Amino acid sequence: MSKNLTKREEDYSKWYNELVVKADLAENSGVRGCMVIKPYGYAIWEKMQRQLDDMFKETGHSNAYFPLFVPKSMFEAEEKNAEGFAKECAIVTHYRLKTDEENKGKLIVDPNAKLEEELIVRPTSEAIIWSTYKNWIQSYRDLPLLINQWANVVRWEMRTRLFLRTAEFLWQEGHTAHATKQEAIEETEKMMNVYADFVENFMAIPVIKGIKTANERFAGAEETYCIEALMQDGKALQAGTSHFLGQNFAKAFDVKFASKEGKLEHVWGTSWGVSTRLMGALVMTHSDDKGLVLPPNLAPIQVVIVPIFKTDEQFNQINDLVESLSKQLRKLGISVKFDTRDTLSPGFKFNEWELKGVPVRIAIGPKDLENGTFEVARRDNLTKEIVSNQNIVEHISSLLETIQKDLFDRALNFRNNHITEVNSFEEFQEVLENKTGFVSAHWDGTSETEEKIKELTKATIRCIPLDRVEEEGKCVFSGAKSAGRVLFAKAY
Repeated sequence: MSKNLTKREEDYSKWYNELVVKADLAENSGVRGCMVIKPYGYAIWEKMQRQLDDMFKETGHSNAYFPLFVPKSMFEAEEKNAEGFAKECAIVTHYRLKTDEENKGKLIVDPNAKLEEELIVRPTSEAIIWSTYKNWIQSYRDLPLLINQWANVVRWEMRTRLFLRTAEFLWQEGHTAHATKQEAIEETEKMMNVYADFVENFMAIPVIKGIKTANERFAGAEETYCIEALMQDGKALQAGTSHFLGQNFAKAFDVKFASKEGKLEHVWGTSWGVSTRLMGALVMTHSDDKGLVLPPNLAPIQVVIVPIFKTDEQFNQINDLVESLSKQLRKLGISVKFDTRDTLSPGFKFNEWELKGVPVRIAIGPKDLENGTFEVARRDNLTKEIVSNQNIVEHISSLLETIQKDLFDRALNFRNNHITEVNSFEEFQEVLENKTGFVSAHWDGTSETEEKIKELTKATIRCIPLDRVEEEGKCVFSGAKSAGRVLFAKAY
């Protein structure tokens, strides 16, 4: 199965697209630019969703759900946000179809069913949510308001790629309201840290925390915090964003509260989100030429057991052993699949589970029955070992933790080896073209320089790192004064 995969080095984009389809994660649908997330892919997304949802609830947030449609006038209320998303909007203008009299069996838009006001299919939900908050918030006693929703959004993308960029995608979006500016900033930073915690400890992907430049900032935000990851092809991927909205949306929708002193004041807002593009990050960070490599913390199946037998008697003996082992592993919260399909060879199954990225594969055959052992194979580094019956449960439990850590360390080592400091534009271009990765360079702080560099190299400022050292230098492009280095990269 995996032999048919294009090699990463030959064509990374083609390798990625083939892998997503062949590993049964997703496929293109009959709707241009939209995807079908298949059960195996959705099972991974569910694990992500469940973990993130727990983390949101631990930090005091509650889930709600808001409409898919936003009246155009409401969408326009916050000008910067509306302008920022205008080119990606899908619009509903009519509410009924009718039979075409000239072409029986065909349907056409009923011209008499035009909406009084056009509806935007949400590209993001700030407008509809803040118009609702106006009714929910009257007093300081109603604050902070900490709401999250799991939803789908539509952004009419012209160039699409499964998980990374689709016209419709799944995500969560948090929207909070606060009595003070400081509280809102603290919330923005807190949620960036929640995302970083999740991506590093569950997805095994190291991230850089930073702030976006004005050019890259979310439309309608005063500040955008982000976490940036690096894929194996040396391109960056924005893994999550958290926005300090100031009072922009509160003023646009007139959301005020009575303070303890009895004064009417506008609230302060935040919004933050991650989407199914994290699935793309998971695939691109860890996988190889044999297929998917999943970190144990997010693998729907953590251990697969493949029996090797010739007789019914051998299978029954194996079955008894596996039943006992599976019960013990499940008691530890480890998900196990016993692959008893008798129409497929063990070799075919090995390839299939390698392609699907199951972290640990156990094989048991007649020799193992005789010797009281199991053959244990790791998906991440493709090594095998023989483990005795007595030690198998402890070994598997420990091995899953080791694989999770090793995947993170491997990705961290790759990322750290692909952050390159440069001091001239020639070096800048050379690194981008040949080494790839993050380029750490001085920037003069102007949008003009940022745009010119993007135009010449296709690299953008991914972030101004939160932990950067303030140091005077000269901009790598203009030669003007710079207060410190920023990270550039080509990105998804």
